[in-house]
Amino acid sequence: MSMGSFRLRVTLEVIALYSTGRCQYVRVCLLVDVHEEDCASCAAVFNFQCFVFNYNTFSSRYITSTGEMPVCLLVSEDDAHKPIQLHHQQSVTLGRGPETKIKDKKCSRDQVELRADCNRGFITVKQLGVNPTIVDDVVVGKGNQVTIKPGQRLYMVNQQYPYTVKFTEDTSTPRSAADLRKPAKRAHQMSSEGNGEKIKSPANKTSTSHTDHNRMSDDSPPAKKTQPSGSEKSESAGHWSQGLKVSMQDPKMQVYKDDRVVVIKDKYPKARYHWLVLPWDSISSLKVLRSEHIELLKHMQRVGDQMVQRCPDAHKLSFRLGYHAIPSMSHVHLHVISQDFDSPCLKNKKHWNSFTTDYFVNSQDVIAMLEHDGKVTVKEGTSELLKLPLRCHLCHKEQPTIPKLKEHLKTHLPS
Repeated sequence: MSMGSFRLRVTLEVIALYSTGRCQYVRVCLLVDVHEEDCASCAAVFNFQCFVFNYNTFSSRYITSTGEMPVCLLVSEDDAHKPIQLHHQQSVTLGRGPETKIKDKKCSRDQVELRADCNRGFITVKQLGVNPTIVDDVVVGKGNQVTIKPGQRLYMVNQQYPYTVKFTEDTSTPRSAADLRKPAKRAHQMSSEGNGEKIKSPANKTSTSHTDHNRMSDDSPPAKKTQPSGSEKSESAGHWSQGLKVSMQDPKMQVYKDDRVVVIKDKYPKARYHWLVLPWDSISSLKVLRSEHIELLKHMQRVGDQMVQRCPDAHKLSFRLGYHAIPSMSHVHLHVISQDFDSPCLKNKKHWNSFTTDYFVNSQDVIAMLEHDGKVTVKEGTSELLKLPLRCHLCHKEQPTIPKLKEHLKTHLPS
């Protein structure tokens, strides 16, 4: 049989028409007849994947195998109440109240604003309340918003009242949170076209924040870590809070590495010299550290000290090594930062207070807590330290604005 040219006949068969909000959708089935000119009997009909076409934007999105738009459910991991349905592109405000059964007064009645994108398979969370809403181990921050995908965990306030997101085709029969956490079969993965998040969330992997499976032994040296492959690197990309997991794999960012840690330059340094020491082990935050991590943290401290010793200005600048009590970026990282704070990236009160108050916990103090208590404790109200007045970290003189503070800091800089 010769392989000549083909004649294609394309037919769009309308199966269902429905609308959500301002958008109208039509479900179609794409039928293609393929005929080879030299072999008329060799005709085949292909049933192609079903798409949803948005009449308003002409963009395609995957739909479920039943032809229905997926339904988004916010599931209480504590089984405190039935799952809350989030309708496509409709804002829902949740917090303390009968719907969530939350009575904690630290949780505002309007703690979060949620908006589901059932086409792309994620929800947007905006923190409205004063006290921190947390996604995995990252504080959202009042007025800020992040996206959550299935597998990630939302803590309504102060790492309490955990929720997960579930997209399902069938909501006719109410199910418990335990049932909803079981994986459901889907004909197609939700398309991430247009939202810039084609990468799997790290939270879809086995999370060290709950299993702590990469703990290190105090008695024996750790096995050499195999650096992640290219495909594994890309899985860390997703949300901005996961950026460190990408940066630590970038050779251009690396200034030192061994089999246990890597040192990178901070992308937005808050001083003339600002490095981050990160372990190859996936450790999400300070709160998952235990006694078995002591040797790792001591190694991170030694590497940080070496960075200071190698610094050409070490003789005239002082340095601090420490951790943010409530970091904005996932993955444990030790800051090694010079105390001049002479950087255009230091722009606001939050930046300043995160390095000059007790919000910044000295490396030795973290190690001491692990040695004494076997865990790291963050004091209640720590997030409020970011709101303190601007005070010089050397003479403690209060300054009205960041520009005034920076001008004042110049009086302390070595000549």
